[in-house]
Amino acid sequence: MLTANRLEKIMELEENLRAQYQDKIDAREKEIEALRAEKDKLKADMQATIDKQLEQLKELSGKAAINDRAEQQVRELTNRSEKQATEIGELKKRVKTMQKDLQEVREENKVLNHYDPPRMKKNLASNKKKLAEQTKANDTLQKALNQAKRENAEFEQKIKELEAKLEELQPAEEGAEAAEQEEDKAAA
Repeated sequence: MLTANRLEKIMELEENLRAQYQDKIDAREKEIEALRAEKDKLKADMQATIDKQLEQLKELSGKAAINDRAEQQVRELTNRSEKQATEIGELKKRVKTMQKDLQEVREENKVLNHYDPPRMKKNLASNKKKLAEQTKANDTLQKALNQAKRENAEFEQKIKELEAKLEELQPAEEGAEAAEQEEDKAAA
């Protein structure tokens, strides 16, 4: 029972406090309601701002994607142009070497045309005839030389034979000359 009394006292106390603070509670509840309304209004404004910003973000992300794609294309085109520039440089070098080669071929062609094949054939035929004539003349001269050598050898052989005979005759002549000198001395 004690608890029932206490419970009644607590209830009375609560009613007293409520009576005292009911105006304040009502004012606070009105204030809370006003703040809730303001909060809902701010929430709606914020949602509208968020929606607007979301729409702007979507638009900007689309533009950013376009910009990213454009930047990617610019990078690709730059790389491609650099590669083509190096290829063009290499091709220019090849063109220069080919021009040099062409110039050399032209000079060689000029030299080859200078020789004129039909004229060279004609000259070759005449040179062959001259060579054949010179070969015949050379053979004739060679035969004459060989003949002259043989004759020379024969003459040298005859000279040797005559020298040998002369040597044989000289002692006999010396004896004859000595006899003639003696005869000339005796006659004198």
